[in-house]
Order: sequence, then structure tokens, then C-alpha cells
Amino acid sequence: MTLVVCKRLMMTLLVHLCLLALLLGSVAGLGLEDKKIPFQNVVLDVQEGTPVPYVLCRFQVEHPGVDAFRLSGEGSDAIKISDDAWLYLDKPLDWSRNDNYLVGVEALQNGEVVEGPIYVTINVLDINDHAPYFNQSTYTALVREYSPAGVPFTRVFALDKDDPATPNARLTYSLVSQIPTRHNNVLFQVDPNTGEISTNELGQEMLDTKETIQFARGEDRSADSLKAKFNDYCPSPTIPFDQNPFFTCVERAEMRHRNLDPLEDPDYTLIVKVHDMAGESEMALSGITRVQIAVKPNLWVNPGPITIQEHLEGSYPRAITSVQSNEPSAIYRLVQKERELKFPFQITEDGEILLTEELDREEKDMYILVVMAEDEYQNQVDPPMEIQVVVEDVNDNAPVCGEQESVFEVQEHEPVGSLVGQLLALDADEADTLNALLTYAIMSQQPSTSPEAFTIDANSGQIQALRSLQRRDHQVYNLDVRVSDPAYSVVCKVVIKVIDVNNELPLFEKNDYGSYTVAEDAAVGQTVLTVNATDDDDADSGSSFIEFHITAGNDDEVFAVETDGKGVGHVVIAKPLDFESSSSYKLKIDARNPEPLMKGLEYGSESTAFASVSVTDVDEVPEFNLDVLDVVVPENTTKGAVLLTVEAKDPEGKEIRFNLEGDTKGWLEIDAATGQIKTKDNLDRETLETFEVIVTAFEKDNPENFNERVVSVRLLDVNDNVPKLIETQAFMCLKKPEPVVIRAQDGDNAPFSQPFTFTFAQGKKSHNWELQTIDGTTARLILKKTPTEDKTFTLPINIKDNAGMGVTQPLEVNVCTCTELGYCYMAPDEHSFKYGPGVTIGILAGTLGFCVLILIIAIKRSSKSSKNSDEVEKNVLM
Repeated sequence: MTLVVCKRLMMTLLVHLCLLALLLGSVAGLGLEDKKIPFQNVVLDVQEGTPVPYVLCRFQVEHPGVDAFRLSGEGSDAIKISDDAWLYLDKPLDWSRNDNYLVGVEALQNGEVVEGPIYVTINVLDINDHAPYFNQSTYTALVREYSPAGVPFTRVFALDKDDPATPNARLTYSLVSQIPTRHNNVLFQVDPNTGEISTNELGQEMLDTKETIQFARGEDRSADSLKAKFNDYCPSPTIPFDQNPFFTCVERAEMRHRNLDPLEDPDYTLIVKVHDMAGESEMALSGITRVQIAVKPNLWVNPGPITIQEHLEGSYPRAITSVQSNEPSAIYRLVQKERELKFPFQITEDGEILLTEELDREEKDMYILVVMAEDEYQNQVDPPMEIQVVVEDVNDNAPVCGEQESVFEVQEHEPVGSLVGQLLALDADEADTLNALLTYAIMSQQPSTSPEAFTIDANSGQIQALRSLQRRDHQVYNLDVRVSDPAYSVVCKVVIKVIDVNNELPLFEKNDYGSYTVAEDAAVGQTVLTVNATDDDDADSGSSFIEFHITAGNDDEVFAVETDGKGVGHVVIAKPLDFESSSSYKLKIDARNPEPLMKGLEYGSESTAFASVSVTDVDEVPEFNLDVLDVVVPENTTKGAVLLTVEAKDPEGKEIRFNLEGDTKGWLEIDAATGQIKTKDNLDRETLETFEVIVTAFEKDNPENFNERVVSVRLLDVNDNVPKLIETQAFMCLKKPEPVVIRAQDGDNAPFSQPFTFTFAQGKKSHNWELQTIDGTTARLILKKTPTEDKTFTLPINIKDNAGMGVTQPLEVNVCTCTELGYCYMAPDEHSFKYGPGVTIGILAGTLGFCVLILIIAIKRSSKSSKNSDEVEKNVLM
């Protein structure tokens, strides 16, 4: 007993000594008083991995007799409390194991509770103690040469075990190096947010594959065909093919191109790095991976743009260009991008594009042909190709006058050289070419004068006065102007009126139009007020034409004046009003003539009017800061991650709230106060790749005043599915074993799906079986050695997707004796009456049920017969 008491005293002493040392440190740092708190519910924050012992707080209890404390709840192995109320950590906390603890604390006196319990919530704050890591150490990918820049052909993906709601798990990707470089040129790029890898603009131009032998559509690709092509380049070889190093080099290159393997023989290796903390801190942690890329030849090359002269003579149809698919058996189809009634193009089965008739540039100057390359099931084997066909102009159109008669006005007494007007003429031939280059010349003037009264600029068609004109001499002049292009010409009529000098000012009917009120939600185009002015110059001339201009008080050009020039002006709303920006306007409106005033005359106050406009406030709906809200996220985004923060404000400054609707899968939620859209469940691209939800922003005190925006969400694929065999059983005929075509499918999208790689498990080669790839999803299984009797084989087939992920799957192949129709023969004595357990149980249950039914019917009939006999006997006795 004494020994136990001594041990307890020693333990208590050690704890107090540790706490004393810690408290001394606290006194030197934050101060002892900062750790003292009342004995009540409290929330404390502490970083994970904090060195221990670490003091959390010291409780101050009111009961004077408290001599001990007791803890309950979570974290009993790490969270302790001393008899003198110091709550401390005895072991470091780990956020990845538990991000918060709820601890109950009771104050004791002689083992009895005298205060409490109170509850302490301890939030464990994550620190950046986990480096990000890729889900694969090496990725493989195939890319076509000259692939368009920015279009992803593969993707890397990294994870981080830190808190996804903090920068510690905010990942960014970067390309460290490319091996080899092309003259120090990097040809690839990685999206820093998604990890998608694509060619850059330089890669689009420079990324090519090694030269190889070209085969035409349907051409034999056997070894003999390769030797024949080699002979075309090296005629009369004297060295046998198998001993010719040049031929063996060509043969190896050809085999390599037919069986590209980025893992064994990559053209490029990319070193990709991922950083956490968005890569913005020197303390950020990182991970690294390799991406091995093989470049496939790309025969699907756009031959455009193609230029064809209009009205080209000759026989039709005529070949204008050709295309070649990367898939030798592709079926070509030609469609028009624009929906036109006329589409004079065709395509042959060999990819030759034909023009079927003459083209007219004035009818259509360019066609866009969309060439489709498809398989027999109309699935695309190459992306659609748009080819531009440009129709080249020939000079087949004469100039046309802009108007049947062009009328200009000029004031009398204008100085020599004054501009009268500009004659407009058109030419339907192609602009900015010699075919549409027009020249102008005055052919005649009526009445004639000596010298001539006008001249015209041969290039622009501008007409100028060669002398000061007088109305008393002539009030109207008629000109014939010839307009010519290099092949054709036309004569245009011009009328020039000499008008009275502008010696009268436009006068407003009143100079103050008073005050007007308009609501801020008034429609654009609504008339606010009407002004009137008169001018005593000659009617129907530029001198009497009145224009209205708002020259002051029109901030942001909210208002405008519409007029027909006859002295009536309508002040209308030109832009939406906003009470919060401006609640009142004092408009200054000037009346002016398009013709200059006579010398010495100036506009005065009588040509100016004023009007006041007041804007009344309307309770407007909240406004979103963006009209288009699109989100693109990986499908494995963790629960609770913020996808988007929707921002909106109320024009009147009222408090708003947010709501989210239309999430049929229940994947998302929105914070009503902040607008943060978070995930509340796991996302799955294979279930739904794109979807839309509606976010509503409404006034907190008036929910009926709301505005809506559609948020579009697209889920990026991650490699969470492996290729699977569509059929796991097959058969071959014993006497004539034809190859079996096996097919696989993958729920993922590119680049995590096809093309698949088919091999036997663990790369083992079989002496009896051979696998040959047909295309991206199918392979051919060939039996090389026929068995002597019927036999069933279980073959372990490994199928990997484009990213190298896959599993081994069993394929059961029955090699059997076949009927004349080509199906496995099943002998009656062996198979006809053999039933499985399920069928046997079903038959027994059916038989038993039938027996029970017969028994019930027999009992009912017996009972009925007995009853009838009793009735007959009773009747006889009576």
C-alpha cells in the first residue's frame, strides 16, 4: 500500500514539474494570465504535431473545495488534466486521424462532482505535413503528330492527404523538363489546375514522327509488299534482304510504327511536378512523375485552304484535293457546315474531293467542307476536318451607282474648294482587288459653265466646287459622272442644289421645360419629354434642318434625343437608369443646323433649353457579378471542397441569401450566407458528366425579390475504371479453328480509356495462342496448335487502358467439334438431361405444389359429396 502511494506521489510530482517548466515558458512568452479561462464550455484550436506536453488552458473554478478533475469523451490517451486544473496535451494530435475532439470536464471534491460537466471542443488544425503524390509513378500516352495545341491527349493526377479545405492540399502542376528537347524547344504543356497534358503552339507545328513507309488504302502490308517498296527506292539490290542492313533498319522502323509502345520505346519523356500550397510558398511540398509519350503518324492532315477560280471552264466533276485517314478502312463522308441549298462537292471512297459544277464568287465566296472519317458503324475514327474552299474572283461585274440620282446641297458664297459631297458607287467583284478598283470622271455638266463649276476626285468620288456659287446664277446643276473598273463602266446622275445661306438660328419654343420624374426600371427607348424648335431658313434645306444635342448633365449618356429634323425632338432613355448611381439629371439641350451659319452669326441662348429629370428608386433584384458560371472539377473531388463562390449584391445594399436547386443527384450544397458551393457527396462522372443547377440570390427580408443564375458543372474523368471484357466466353471449331475477336470496354473517357493493350498475364508468351491488336478496343485471339480432342481453355488476358491501368481477366475458350452450321455439337447423352441445382429444385417445387393442389381439390369434393348425402337422407326420413 505504501509503495503504491509513493508511486502516485512521484507521478504527480513529475507531472507538476513538467507543467512548471512549461508554465515558465508560457510566462516568458504569452504570459500565464492568457491561459486562465472560466470553467465553462470552450472551443480551443491547436495545430497537429504540437510538441508535448503542451498547455491548452487552466480552468478557474468557483467551488473552493475542488481537489481534482475528471475527463471523459474522446482523446483520453492524448488529452490530460492536472489536479490544479491545467488542461494539456500528453501526446501530439494528428489531423488525418481526427480533426476535432469533444472532451467533458468535471470538477471533483473527494471524488464527488461539485461543478460541471463542461465541454471542451478541441479543433485540430492541419499543417502541411504530407507531400502530394501521383497515383502512378509512370504514365504512358500516345499522341498524333501535329495535334492541335491545347487539346489534351493525356492527364496526370495527384493526391494530398492534408486538409482539402486549406491551401495545404491545393495542388498545381508544372512541366519540369522534356527529354529530348527539339533544338531546346519544349513542345508540350501541362494545365496547372487539371494536370491535362497537350501540345503547345510550337508542338502543333514541330511534333512529328519518324518517317515510315506509306501504304495506300487497301494496299497489302505484308513483308513481300515491304520488300517491293524497298526495291522501288533501291532498284536491283545485290544483297539478300535478310542480310541487307538498310532493309532490316526499314523493317524495324515499320514494325515499331505498327506496334507503338510508349513504355518500352518512348519518343519523349516528360518530368511533371506537383506542388501543394498552389506552389506559392517556399515551404510547399512536391511530388514528381514521368510521362512517356510515343508519337503516332498523322495522315489526317488538312489540305486547305483551297483556292478555285470562279467560272472555271472544263469538264465536271473534277478533283480539287484529297484526304487520307489514319484508319486504312475508314469510310469518308462529306457534309456542309452551312445549310445551303447548293453544295457542289462530293468525296470518293479513296478520299478524293470532287467539284461538280462551276462556282460563282458573287453568289458565295467561300465554302466550308466538313470531312468525316468513320467506321462501318458510323463511329468517328478521326476528328471532323474542316476544309476551306475559297472562290477566286474574276472581273465579271460592272460598277453600279449607289443611288439612281445622288442629290447634294451647297450654300451660296462657299469658298472655292468647298466639299459638295461624295458620290458612292458599288462593284460586286472582290473588294480591295483590281477588279473592284473604281475611278470617277465628270462627263458633262448642265447648265454648262466656263470654266466648269465642279471637279471630282478620280479615286474617292469626292465632288468639290471650283468657284463660289450664286443662287441668282443657277439654283441646280446636273452632272453625268462615269464610274469605271478595269473592264466595265457606268454613268451616274448627280444633282447639286445651291441653297440660301444659313442666316437664321433655330429657336426653342421655351428655354425651360421644367421637371420630370421617371422610375429607375423604365424601359430603354421610353420618351421622357418632347422639345420643339423652329428655323426660318429655306424649307427642305440643310439650313432649316434642326438637330438636337444634349451637351451637359447627361452623365454616362443615359439620355438621347430622337428627331426627324423638322423641329420636334423626343428625349428618350438610351441606357438603363440606376437610382443608386445618379438620382437626378439637369439636361442642357442645344438646337443646331447641319449647315454652317453665315459668317458673323453665332448660336445664342435662344437655341438652348434646359430640363430636369428625377429618378425614383425601385427595389431591384440582387445582381450577380458574373453572367456565366461554369465549373470544371475532377470527379474525385473530396467531400466538403469548395467548387465555386457565387458573388452577388443588392443594388440597395440589402442583405441577401443564396439557395441552390436542380441538383438531382444531391452532390452539392450552398452556404446561404457566403454563396460557397461545396460538395456534400462523392461525384461520379460515369453517372453524370455534365449537369446544371440553379443558384438563387434573394433579399433576406423579402425573398420574393430574387435573381437566378445557371451554374454549369463539368466533371473531369479520373482513371477509376479498368477495361473489361464484354464477353468472357468463346468457342472455336476443332477442325477449322477460326480466330476469335475479343472486345473490351472502359467506363472512363480519353485519355483513360482506349486504345487498349491486350497481352497474356504477366507478359508471358504462349506457344499455343497469339494475341493481335485489331484497333483500340478489339483484339484477335489465334489458336496456333490444335488439340486432338474437345477441350476448354481458361486464358488469363491482361487488358490495360491508355494510361496503363488494367487487370487480368479469365477468358474461357471452348475448342469443340462443330455442326455444319458452325456451332459446338452437344451430345444428347451427355448434356440433354443434365440440369443444374437451380433447375432441379424448381422442378421438385413445381411437382410438390401440383400434388398439394390435387389433394386440396379432392378434400373439397369429398366434403361436398358428404353434405349432399346427408341432405338426401334427411329428405327421405321426412
